[in-house]
Amino acid sequence: MNEADREEAPSGGDPVGDPGEGAFLDLHVQREALERRLVLVQQQQQFGTNAEAIAQAGTEEREALLDLDRVLTLIRAAEYRRRPGARRW
Repeated sequence: MNEADREEAPSGGDPVGDPGEGAFLDLHVQREALERRLVLVQQQQQFGTNAEAIAQAGTEEREALLDLDRVLTLIRAAEYRRRPGARRW
């Protein structure tokens, strides 16, 4: 692969052709979707008029927070692995 064929990632880091790059970007897509879901359920709790729907939104909020924590942990691990000289455990 010559220099003309290599595209740089938006972050200016690894080339887009890197197999790990797609997985890394997918994690950010998941993070964004979870953040949107979290905002929605928080608004449902705040502005809901049905007690049952508000309780359901609270349950969904807890699930979204757990999923978001998992994805953010994976993102932090992926960011560490992308650093030069990162140790492999």
